[in-house]
This record gives sequence, C-alpha cells and structure tokens, in this order.
Amino acid sequence: MDWKKIGKALLFPHIAIMIILVPISTVFLVYSMVFLGSNSVVAVISYVLAFYTLLTWCFKIPQLIQYFKTLKDRNKYARIWQNDTRLRINVSLYGALIWNTAYALLQLGMGFWHHTFWFYSLAGYYISLAVMRFFLVRHTSRHKPGEEMLNELQKYRACGIVFLVMNLALALIIFFMVYWNRTFNHHEITTIALAAYTFTSLTLAIINTVKYRKYNSPVYSASKAISLASACVSMLILESTMLTTFGDGTMSLTGRRILLGISGGVISVIIIVMALYMIVQGTKKMKLLKAAKE
Repeated sequence: MDWKKIGKALLFPHIAIMIILVPISTVFLVYSMVFLGSNSVVAVISYVLAFYTLLTWCFKIPQLIQYFKTLKDRNKYARIWQNDTRLRINVSLYGALIWNTAYALLQLGMGFWHHTFWFYSLAGYYISLAVMRFFLVRHTSRHKPGEEMLNELQKYRACGIVFLVMNLALALIIFFMVYWNRTFNHHEITTIALAAYTFTSLTLAIINTVKYRKYNSPVYSASKAISLASACVSMLILESTMLTTFGDGTMSLTGRRILLGISGGVISVIIIVMALYMIVQGTKKMKLLKAAKE
C-alpha cells in the first residue's frame, strides 16, 4: 500500500471534490451547531469534516494564487479589469448603488408596515448614500478621472454637504438605539456572518480610501468616503446586534446605553470631520482651479 500516494490524495484532492465539500461541510456544521449539542457524535463528525475542508483549501492556496496570476496575464478580460481603474470604480459604484437602493426601499417598506421612525431613519440614511452614489456614477460613466476637475470638485464638496445632512439620520439611529433600546436580534451564526462581512467591509473601505487617493480624482475619493461612512455605521449596528445576541445579562441597560452612546458619538464625529474636510478641501481646490484659469 502506497501511504505517500494516499496521503497526497487526502491532502490534495481533486478541485471538484473540494468544491463539493464546501456546501456539504457548511450545511452539516450549521445543522450541528443549531440543532445538536457539542457532545453529539454527529456534531463531532461535522467539526472534523469542516476542519478537513478548510485544511485542504489552505494547502491549495499557493496553487490558486499562481493560477489566478497566470489567468490575469493570459486572459485579455482579466488584463482589462486589472488595468482599467475607471471600469472597476463604475462596477463598484453600480453594485453599491443597487444594494443601497434595495436596502433603503426595504427599510422604507418596513417603516410603512410597522409605523416606526426607527426604520424611517435607516431608510433615510441609505437613501442618502444611494443619492450620492447615483450622481457619482453619472459622472464616472461620462468622464475619465481628472477630465472635468471642476465638476469633480463640485460633486466632492456636495457629498460632504450631504454627509452633514445624513448625520441627522444617523443621530436618529443612535437615539433609537440608546434611548428606546432599539436593535436587531439575530441567531448567533447569522450575527457571526454579519460580523465577518462588516469587518471585511470596514477593512476594504479603509484600504481603498487610502489607495484611490493616488488617482487624484475627487469623485473616486468621494466614492470611497461613502463606503467608509457606510462601514462605520454598519459597525455601530453590528455592535448593538452583538450586545443583544450574545448578551448574558451581566451588562445593565445603563451600561449598554453608555457604550452605544459613546460608539455612536465617535462615529458621528468621524463622519462630521470627514464631511467638513471634503467641503473645505473641495472649496479650496475649486478656488485655486478658477484662479489658475483666470
């Protein structure tokens, strides 16, 4: 018996087997966590299967990286995507616009259904994001970065002004969380998934905010500032959700209100500072550009 061959087959199975293992192990693990105890034999098997699936994918990472590098170099569409910053920004803005609009309409519908300002405030916040992204998409779809600098600066400053107005909706959200103890209550697994998504969004928003400054495009910078503001508010909602989902009763209502109040205040100040920076910088650069033309 060739143990080396068997070990290689177990640690480096065919990619088709690895793909099939992902949904199977995920469903099996979720079922065990939700319906079975941790001491169950079935639950232990699900943990082992999930670990094995993760292990095989970790071993496959170097090959996957090399594969995608080769694909990027050989595939013309991959090269276009890599080299065309405008295309990537437009796809990102269109996707975010569709998501914001759908989520805003959902919150607005919930507001009409439940007759509560909690959902109206969330709808107002996401509608503000959608409006800003709509105007940015219109510009990026018609002009190249830096082609209409004065127009870009005007939109950049306008986004800063909308941020200040949008902060009123954020203030309402914080008020409902702190004063009326409004929040979301999800299952533990759903909350963990939301946490992973939120932290990923925040990390990418921070990286892209810094990364896209090198293109010297106010519209691009504004689009990433919107993503950063959205991620910050998502962090606040996640914090409230986690306090509700994983709360064991040790934290008093007063302590919860203080924690959410401080977090909400910090996020609100961050958005106000970002808005003022965009307004001041946009106005300053517009004056310099007009003076240079004269």
